[in-house]
Amino acid sequence: MCGRFALMTPTEMLVKLFDVPETAVESLPPSIPRYNIAPTQPVVAIRLDENGERDLTFFHWGLIPSWSKDIQMGSRMINARSETVTEKPSFRNAFKRRRCLIPADGFYEWQKQADGKQPMFIRPSEGGERPFALAGLWEFWSDPDGGTIQSCTILTTTPNELMASIHNRMPVIVEPEDFDLWLNPEPDPEQGLHLLRPYPAEKMMAYPVSTLVNNPRNDVPQCVEPIA
Repeated sequence: MCGRFALMTPTEMLVKLFDVPETAVESLPPSIPRYNIAPTQPVVAIRLDENGERDLTFFHWGLIPSWSKDIQMGSRMINARSETVTEKPSFRNAFKRRRCLIPADGFYEWQKQADGKQPMFIRPSEGGERPFALAGLWEFWSDPDGGTIQSCTILTTTPNELMASIHNRMPVIVEPEDFDLWLNPEPDPEQGLHLLRPYPAEKMMAYPVSTLVNNPRNDVPQCVEPIA
């Protein structure tokens, strides 16, 4: 799964890296570095607007299907298995019509060791400190009072060789040359299925970090710093 990640790159840089029109982010609040993003919190994502232009906005992390009667359902939908995403009622419509890219500077996973679980910070080893993109889906949900919540989930896949020693799942990472294909599934949504694959192990790195990250209230730089 992918249950925690970090995004320190400021919005101004995301706009350039993800080719988002500057007018699409004028109403957003100033960005702040996030070192320990947890489920049910707001996350930044890129999607296509009604005109087919890239838009950068915030989503509630934990997809709430439009037909759900309970907002709490989202806490169980932080991830979607890519192997069944076209079949599951919670995700199949979003896969066909509502895809997004979720920027990250790295994600966390917990490796089982003899003395407990060691948190690891994982990110691509190429591209310096540039953020990468996780494959996501998003949905609208209307509450009984008429309000609307936009929520999202992160797709996962089988682990590559590096991740297999840490966890049995990993998030799907989308390469920049595939952004357009992922964001715009028309006219054939299944043409993007081949993107739901493990990222090459030789392009990734992982290192142990402090157990500070275990508590989502600890949103501090020390969460991403390597330990001996």
